[in-house]
Amino acid sequence: MPAISNAAEKDRKVNTLIISGGNISSDFALDFMEKQNIDYIIAADRGLAFARRYGIRPDLIVGDFDSVSREIIEGYRREGKVPIRTYNPVKDDTDTQIALEKALEAGSSRIWILGGTGTRLDHVLGNICILKQADRAGVPAFLVDEHNRISLVSSRAVLKKEEQFGAYVSFLPLGDRAFGVNLTGFKYPLSDSVLTSDNSLGISNEITADEACVSVQGGTLIMIESRD
Repeated sequence: MPAISNAAEKDRKVNTLIISGGNISSDFALDFMEKQNIDYIIAADRGLAFARRYGIRPDLIVGDFDSVSREIIEGYRREGKVPIRTYNPVKDDTDTQIALEKALEAGSSRIWILGGTGTRLDHVLGNICILKQADRAGVPAFLVDEHNRISLVSSRAVLKKEEQFGAYVSFLPLGDRAFGVNLTGFKYPLSDSVLTSDNSLGISNEITADEACVSVQGGTLIMIESRD
């Protein structure tokens, strides 16, 4: 699918999936993809190995390809059916960030990232931070795995109890602090509160109403929906 360029296409909702190189539970990921009705798939570097293994055809491949086998990437090159964007390994941006930028350029209306979490905590924290690019563009973006769904809230978000990802919802400031934080419909409500980076006040809340609402007047919250 090309970047959205005309007025009619701009109104189309494009549900984009990025497959990155972190840990991916195949059972969760395949079930998730089926339920989400994905329109556009970007494979980032080692995420391409997962796509190849399960017969998932990406619409775009990006990366420096230092963590995926030459056999896999050369196979896609020979087929010539999927655009491939190759980057120098000595670069400022991670492969996941490049994929996110390409997703935004393609006119995505929602972005999901599989393989954006795992044992490399530096990459996990970096991937949480790059969600800010999508947030600034007004595009909902999520890091998702079998235990967590992570997104950002810079204004207001509503969570329906019947659609909740897991039993727990945690809020942390992205940066030093977030102020004017309001939580309604939660077990532990907040009113015009300040969450700071040196305090765990926002950890492990629970939805109690049919709908729960979080809003913030200044700063940005990391919202982590979790299940054991």
